[in-house]
Amino acid sequence: VAAHVLVPHSLIIVLCLVSQKMKFCASLFLAGASTTVAFAPSAYVPSKMSVARSSPAVASSSMALSMAADDDSFDQEKFIAESKEMRLKYLEEQAMFALKISCENYGNAVFPNAMIAGDVVITHLLHRLGYLKDGKAKIMVVDTFHLFPETMDFLREIEDHYGFKAEVFCAEGVPVGDKEAYDKKYGANLWKEDIEQYDKVCKVEPFQRGLKTLNTNCMINGRTRWQGFERAWIDQFENAPIGGGLAKCNPLAYWTLEDTFDYIAKYEVPHHPLHAKGYPSHGDAKDTIPIPEDGSTRFVNFKFEGDSTPWLDYASERKGRFVGLANKDGSTKTECGIHVAGAEKTFDRDLWEDGAVKNLESNDATKEVVASGKPAVIAVYAPWCQFCQGMEEEFGKFAEQADIDVYKFRGDEEREYVQAELNTESFPTVNVVKADGTVVKYDSEVRTVEAFNKFVEETIGAGVN
Repeated sequence: VAAHVLVPHSLIIVLCLVSQKMKFCASLFLAGASTTVAFAPSAYVPSKMSVARSSPAVASSSMALSMAADDDSFDQEKFIAESKEMRLKYLEEQAMFALKISCENYGNAVFPNAMIAGDVVITHLLHRLGYLKDGKAKIMVVDTFHLFPETMDFLREIEDHYGFKAEVFCAEGVPVGDKEAYDKKYGANLWKEDIEQYDKVCKVEPFQRGLKTLNTNCMINGRTRWQGFERAWIDQFENAPIGGGLAKCNPLAYWTLEDTFDYIAKYEVPHHPLHAKGYPSHGDAKDTIPIPEDGSTRFVNFKFEGDSTPWLDYASERKGRFVGLANKDGSTKTECGIHVAGAEKTFDRDLWEDGAVKNLESNDATKEVVASGKPAVIAVYAPWCQFCQGMEEEFGKFAEQADIDVYKFRGDEEREYVQAELNTESFPTVNVVKADGTVVKYDSEVRTVEAFNKFVEETIGAGVN
């Protein structure tokens, strides 16, 4: 069976399928040309190239080069393997170029490393470029106190292997690695009681604090388009809305998960031990499962065991993450809060920096307001909290038209005090201080000018012009 297709510039591609031996052949020629040039993968050079004779099916063809001689059939598997190698080589060079821009053009590139498959690739690329040794790229790790035991052990392994020391950040006010202190301060079951507050305390706030502590101006991370629709449009570089000062580099933006494991196999890159136990990705042990759940797909000794499809299909890498968790609105949880819109909004600024909201800088200053005998409103907040960010505009407008003083107090830096004295279990917490020093909590999540005015009027009988 033979067929030919006419394409612009008289380029004719002839595809032949030899029915008996089921061999695929491709003949490429330029109609009317005196010579023919054929391009083939460098690893495959046929020893014989026969000139195909004209036939009714290719009447317009004067001559053709055939790769379908009986002894020289087209090796499809070899071609695919070489094509993948060519693709991976290009992706490597592209990713390394992006990392060079991040580390050479910015003074403080930081890589928050979760040690998932893409992250170990980036770690290896940074090592190849020399940026781990010379310190042009800093490695940062967030310990949620709920990671798999293997994760922090693996961190120490790659620190030794590559010769770097990661900066580890965890929940505010808790020593690194002290789970008992975390449980005492925040409660062992915080994630069960309020998953969004858990994300803020254990992931978002330490993440933001880490970036700020390390004076980051370019954040490197392992997000890819292949990971799902939430990330399907990311590019290698993005500008995060952080006062215009932070760039985000996604060096693997255009990689598939198959590309990632191909790279790990090619260079025998140290990778997380959970891949050998059936986990395509990993996060907190409490909500991460193998895919498939029976653990039949594994990556062992730089090769897949079992069917790799459940891991490598589009958006499958993170299928085993956030299992059984839901957001407050009932939607399925797919992000921890670090990469969602607005999570980085206050990276390098406070809330209510201008306007009528007054700042209370210490516990003593707060006590003076409570004991002053004058009604007031105090908002206890954390600048990294997305709900505090969400009420910033309305609370500012409320302060502009209020008859009483309106204050802000940063509670994430004084948790024990605000829990004991300002009714605060989560952020934001808005309190009305009565003339007798009673502190009354505003319990509604409706945070509008009208709602605040109504609460003040009901509590102290005044509040607006």
